[in-house]
Amino acid sequence: MPELICQLEESAEHTSAHRHATLSVVVPAFNEASRIRRNLEESIEVLRNIGVPFEIIAVDDGSSDETKLEIELTAADHPEVLCISNGGNGGKGNALKAGCRSAVGDLVVLMDADLEIHPRQLLKFMEEMERTGADVIIGSKRHPDSKVDYPMKRKFLSWGYNLFVRSLFDLKLTDTQPGFKLFRREVLDKELPKLVVKKWAFDLELLVNADQDGFKIVEAPIEIHFNREDGGRIGFGTVRNIFQDTLGIFYRLRIIKYYEKQG
Repeated sequence: MPELICQLEESAEHTSAHRHATLSVVVPAFNEASRIRRNLEESIEVLRNIGVPFEIIAVDDGSSDETKLEIELTAADHPEVLCISNGGNGGKGNALKAGCRSAVGDLVVLMDADLEIHPRQLLKFMEEMERTGADVIIGSKRHPDSKVDYPMKRKFLSWGYNLFVRSLFDLKLTDTQPGFKLFRREVLDKELPKLVVKKWAFDLELLVNADQDGFKIVEAPIEIHFNREDGGRIGFGTVRNIFQDTLGIFYRLRIIKYYEKQG
């Protein structure tokens, strides 16, 4: 993928910012103390091998454990890591917004802290962005080349949610939820100020608005390896909240045309 990497290197040479990252990776984290330092260091190793200036913005979303301390200790050892704290638990969407606002890269990756989708897959995403001219590359569990290993409960919920989304929005996508997405900077600059969702359906709201504004979104295959000892954090209350947030997006998009008014 030499062309895109060369473009990123040229961008880094011409920037006058204090931070010189041309690739920003935003990692929201809530109560991930047992694994966050290991996972950040693993991500650093992968990103260094890509060969462009990068930063990892780890956002502690008001964790009740020592997640923030572990991020700070990692940042002390690795200058590529920046620690941001939301103070209270504002939700994953809020954490992603905070991280994106602090990002300086021309390309921005949104990545979950548990590494169920490993950052080694980023190079393929960048190659796909170069090949297709896409503005956004998202992982899809339903891509024919994806390799998915996670519980049947999550498969069922994902399938049901996808049907729900397709019934409400004219998105030509098979999956919106996997926590690994690559954006060109201009997409986030345009769409983030419009977004309302702070917790549950942030990914969908971002993609719906990007699609409405004509940005090209392409799905790529992913490998998912379920690795949460707690069995996952999606319960009935979470499902209910996600559906409520999704209906809220539909209301703002189709009924009151809120996003159009935001420019």
